[in-house]
Amino acid sequence: MLTGAVVVVHVLVSLLLIMFILLKSGRGGGLSDMFGGGAMTSMTGSTVVEKNLDRLTVITGVVFAMTTIVLSLRLT
Repeated sequence: MLTGAVVVVHVLVSLLLIMFILLKSGRGGGLSDMFGGGAMTSMTGSTVVEKNLDRLTVITGVVFAMTTIVLSLRLT
């Protein structure tokens, strides 16, 4: 039962991580430019939204790593 719950959390976190990474603007711009993020970043540098997106990406990445480790220990 615990393994099933961890698998569900792992899948949700992986989808969130994919979404957060795609929303980040890189050198050429990301999907965030489609929503008007490109004009804001060129004028003001890094915005509060980008900083929060960075924090959410790091937190989601850490949770993803933890669930990966838990799953690898549970399934072996």
